[in-house]
Amino acid sequence: MIHFTKEMVDSYADKLLIGLTEEENKMVLDEFAEIDRNINIINAIPNIKDVEPMSYCLDNMKCHLNNDEAEATVPIEELLRNSGKTVGREVEVVKVVGENA
Repeated sequence: MIHFTKEMVDSYADKLLIGLTEEENKMVLDEFAEIDRNINIINAIPNIKDVEPMSYCLDNMKCHLNNDEAEATVPIEELLRNSGKTVGREVEVVKVVGENA
């Protein structure tokens, strides 16, 4: 099994454009070591390779569908009264992203 090294963490941090201090690098390495320990505990379970993976954590999921019943809704005009600027039935939102983004 490949273990993460200080150099690997620094390399990934540089690629992600985040600088890590020595303390942060050690914290990341400690977290990966804990993950490795937990994976080793799981892998030590007898016959774990014979178990079919689950796509959901609960195997007794039952979906109950309710009857569709129409309910009264708030008129769109009343909802739009609380908004700033509108165009027809739509709310106009100010641009928050710069030109070069």
